[in-house]
Amino acid sequence: MSQYRPRKAHKSIFAALLRARRQFGGKTIAIVDADDRTFSYTEIVRAAFALGSALRRHTKAGENVGILLPTGAGSVLAFFALLAYGRVPAMLNFTAGSRNLKSAFNVANIKTVITARRFISVAKLEKLEEELQAEVDMVYLEDVREALGPVDKVAAALGPLCPFLFRAHPAHTSPGVILFTSGTEGDPKGAVLSHGNVVANCEQVRAHIDLRTTDVVFNPLPTFHCFGLTGGVLLPLFSGMKAALYPSPLHVKIIPERVRTTGATILFATDTFLNRYARAGNQGDMDGLRFAVCGAERVRDETRAAVKKKYGLTVLEGYGVTEASPVVAVNTPDDNHFGTVGRLLPGMESRLEPVPGIEKGGRLFVRGPNVMQGYLTPEHPGEIIPLPEEWHDTGDIVEIDKDGYIAIRGRAKRFAKIGGEMVSLAVVENCATAVWPDNQHVAITIADDKKGEQIILISDYADADRADLLAWAQSHGVPELAVPKKIQFAETIPVLGSGKIDYVSAAKLLKEK
Repeated sequence: MSQYRPRKAHKSIFAALLRARRQFGGKTIAIVDADDRTFSYTEIVRAAFALGSALRRHTKAGENVGILLPTGAGSVLAFFALLAYGRVPAMLNFTAGSRNLKSAFNVANIKTVITARRFISVAKLEKLEEELQAEVDMVYLEDVREALGPVDKVAAALGPLCPFLFRAHPAHTSPGVILFTSGTEGDPKGAVLSHGNVVANCEQVRAHIDLRTTDVVFNPLPTFHCFGLTGGVLLPLFSGMKAALYPSPLHVKIIPERVRTTGATILFATDTFLNRYARAGNQGDMDGLRFAVCGAERVRDETRAAVKKKYGLTVLEGYGVTEASPVVAVNTPDDNHFGTVGRLLPGMESRLEPVPGIEKGGRLFVRGPNVMQGYLTPEHPGEIIPLPEEWHDTGDIVEIDKDGYIAIRGRAKRFAKIGGEMVSLAVVENCATAVWPDNQHVAITIADDKKGEQIILISDYADADRADLLAWAQSHGVPELAVPKKIQFAETIPVLGSGKIDYVSAAKLLKEK
């Protein structure tokens, strides 16, 4: 582990890449793509200068430019190409649908989107492409590469030799990247992260967890999700680790094999995806991993047991929010407290505000060098709304023990008030998972004339019976209020591209049924 030094974060994101190149060597392989192509630090920098030079003809300095690409070398090179010449990349969720993407264009004043024809074809996004073309200019990487001119080639040749003369020099406090909240509970907002926010989060994690330059990080998570971008791409690049990238976390039969063939030692995933990889993989596929880091959702005991039994794999549960670049807390291999997300990263502060009806813990607010500049909202397009005194309200109810370990109890919005009692919907889902561990479940509230609200459980287990759930709750001391009044079967539980449950779609599904 390195020591956290705040001033190390006083750099732009592109300058941090150049620093890593000097520190770890330009010929060092930094990225392995899904097709086994490799890119050294110098090759990344060279491509960024060439591509960035060409993209200047389509964009202006300081402009927010969308990136609509899967996890891979293409998205990483486009990201650094924009930063090299002072543009601000806005990472777009291609699974979000045209409505949410158009909302993103509006809130961030996005006029140009970088994508690739091959990606549109492989992902079958032609209809989405057609809808978006009416709103923005679509720039295709294949066309840009074919149109590289003499000026672009000079930038590619000389940029890596004397980057100071070519690259932009934004302040570390200026906007570095825009990511959009997942929209699990409403319209997405744009989180504006400064260069310093992102670089600081990488430095905080490096000071918190023992990372080695010999490590290979396998990242199948999307770069439009902050965990996939910062944790799965920038952290390894800035730390001298190799990043093995894969375009989709959904290929559950392929990913375990890729983990083995890339020699990965660290895996980034969500609980849902890790559980699927463990079941689909062959014995030995993930034996080379030192640990897996899981965020975005609670790690279930069933998942820990499955990967431990099959691969001897340790799972480190962490906690993050897009607004904090994203890592807030994480367990470590030497200090792994099950049931918690570990302790705050160095340089961060927290405070809890009481929540009526909840006796233990409170609503978590965080502040630190990794916490965003502010939101872009539909009500104020293009205008960054700063945080009050730099505190971010996570909206999560947590408990923090005397040693600083944080236990997440649920989203503030995901509590039901039944007859005056507060019931966590996360507890309802956890009970269902304990009874039917091989399936997915989501708890939704609906209005109730007598008790204010009632809980309905949506499950993809066709034979889910409330009587079984009630019997389990009674034998484990769970109050009957946490047992849903009704269970509704659904063939699939809707999830977002990041792997999180899509609560908005789940509520719509329940309404339809």
